[in-house]
Amino acid sequence: MNRPAPVEISCENTHFLITHNPTNVTLNKFPEKLKKYGVTTLVRVCDATYDKAPAEKEGIHVLDWPFDDGPGCCVAVPSAVGLGRASVLVALALIECGMKYEDAVQFIRQKGSIQFQTAMRLRFRDTNGHCCVQ
Repeated sequence: MNRPAPVEISCENTHFLITHNPTNVTLNKFPEKLKKYGVTTLVRVCDATYDKAPAEKEGIHVLDWPFDDGPGCCVAVPSAVGLGRASVLVALALIECGMKYEDAVQFIRQKGSIQFQTAMRLRFRDTNGHCCVQ
């Protein structure tokens, strides 16, 4: 299977790397790829299908946060006070589900995320459609 190249998303001091799960065949090179991008934390959002030991051996902290894809699940997203970072992750999930980014922001504002109302907005920064939070 031809896998897409990792996608690096950066905004100010926040960086994300979107990548596919490794297979048993590619697992030995996976930590090397992560280190190339400066990854310090790996968040597995799918059921664990590969051993996390190689990444941890390279000093990468591995977190397991699996949740169902699509409808029918409820994901709690706590942050320091449950407003800023949590709202951003929920907005991104809504956008991934097909909601326009303006509608996602408005929807969260209507639900009462105060910090999101006053300080955060989503906008597209480049022609590739990479989403950035400001």
